[in-house]
Amino acid sequence: MADRTYNVLFLCTGNSARSIIAEGLLNRLGGGRFKAYSAGSHPAGRVNAFSLEVLEAAGLPTDAYRSKSWDELARPGAPRMDFIFTVCDSAAGEVCPVWPGKPITAHWGLADPAAVEGTDERKRAAFRDATAILRRRIELLLNLPIAKLDPLAVHSKLKEIGKR
Repeated sequence: MADRTYNVLFLCTGNSARSIIAEGLLNRLGGGRFKAYSAGSHPAGRVNAFSLEVLEAAGLPTDAYRSKSWDELARPGAPRMDFIFTVCDSAAGEVCPVWPGKPITAHWGLADPAAVEGTDERKRAAFRDATAILRRRIELLLNLPIAKLDPLAVHSKLKEIGKR
């Protein structure tokens, strides 16, 4: 793969928490090498307030996020994806749209912080934990010499990152 800007799509069911956080983190940490997007198979219609809170705490802007369907990014004229990561188990098992260009896919599942019940502090802790896991995985992605590896090696390494 050539050394260039890579388009990355993070998929989840509701596109309100994990995929939104991953989009924000990669766009910030990727230093222009990556352009991240997020979407859901059954979008919640709103971004979880705790997602916006952890993004803001990380010094990231929060005004442009919205919960959207993956259909928007599968349409003609949409950005062509190089990588697609599912960050929840239900989206990983769903039949996805056909993505042009055969992007490299990997499952980076993690517990849904939006499903945590209890006090707001307990919910905040779940969102902080999810953010830390996603940040670590994204940092590992950023350290891969993608341009020097063949697509099968990249795919293998991305799958391995999701298992950590």
